[in-house]
Amino acid sequence: MSDPTDPVDLTARLIRCPSVTPEEGGALVLLEETLSAAGFVCRRADRGGIANLFARWGAKGHPRSFGFNGHTDVVPPGDVSTWSADPFGAEIREGRMFGRGAVDMKSGVAAFTAAAIDFVRTSPPDGAVILTITGDEEGDGVDGTRAILDWMATEGEAMSVCLVGEPTCPETFGEMMKIGRRGSMTAYFTATGVQGHAAYPHRAKNPVPALARLVDRLAQAELDCGTDHFDRSTLAVTTFDTGNPANNVIPGSCRATVNIRFNDLHTSQTLTEWLRDEADAIAAEAGIEIAMRVQVSGESFLTPPGPLSDLVSRAVTDATGVTPVLSTSGGTSDARFVKDHCPVVEFGLVGLSMHQVDEQVEIDQIRQLKAVYGDILAAWFAEAG
Repeated sequence: MSDPTDPVDLTARLIRCPSVTPEEGGALVLLEETLSAAGFVCRRADRGGIANLFARWGAKGHPRSFGFNGHTDVVPPGDVSTWSADPFGAEIREGRMFGRGAVDMKSGVAAFTAAAIDFVRTSPPDGAVILTITGDEEGDGVDGTRAILDWMATEGEAMSVCLVGEPTCPETFGEMMKIGRRGSMTAYFTATGVQGHAAYPHRAKNPVPALARLVDRLAQAELDCGTDHFDRSTLAVTTFDTGNPANNVIPGSCRATVNIRFNDLHTSQTLTEWLRDEADAIAAEAGIEIAMRVQVSGESFLTPPGPLSDLVSRAVTDATGVTPVLSTSGGTSDARFVKDHCPVVEFGLVGLSMHQVDEQVEIDQIRQLKAVYGDILAAWFAEAG
């Protein structure tokens, strides 16, 4: 029997791979070598210059297949001189490992990789274990997990259920798992009037007051009161720009941007229609033009509480003594793509330091997370059998 796979060592080796989006940095090569040596069939699903890895233990197309999803790409470290440790050095101090991606989410990937390897070695299941790992979660996401899922559809590969290993706990390990996520969209407005001299405003059409009225109206709107599983939807004005350096010139155009995080009472289409109606109404009142462009990062989704969330919750509680809250809070994750393929939930580490200077993870939490993932695998295949 082989020695247990050490998730701490694997985390360190992954951190030492400088895989800042969209660079692969050696991280997926390392995982492919590690998983192949353990008997996993590994395939690359690269697309658009993005590296992606698919790994399966067990028969292709098996009706019982448990999947893990995660990413090895990381955000830039920023000013390295502000770090107390090398961002890609995986230094360990006082029971913590420092490095970019320590929390988000190389430790999560290492934990589920180690758990999967040890599980199939010690308790080979009647089924398949699948790992889908992308190098484009922190980027646009166009050629990341979506590319893997497209490749899987073409190749006849499928997961019955999936667990995304993103950090989900606000402060205490085990306190929260995700059963859904809010949708996210951004609207870019450009208001166009007629430039003129500030002393002769009647000869101009000032777009600034009109666009200010629009964004104020949008910001004051109550989109909803929330649902059983989601907080109320929110709209935030994130920019308002004229680019006008002169104090005696009425600008001919100005721009504003709003970001909406929405629950399952809405879709990006219904919200886009609302934004367009509001913009058209203001434009008509002011006698100017307001153009709008919308970028959708993801729709809201919910995996209703049931067998999958119950199983994960029990495993977390058994390991930590903490019963996780079923949450839909936070930003987006690649679960927004996986949900179109199979039921999906998320559980991972405490995310306090993700994307920060001196990002760090508790060594004991990495080992705990591997144990939780191993228990989830054992329980799921036992129930599936």
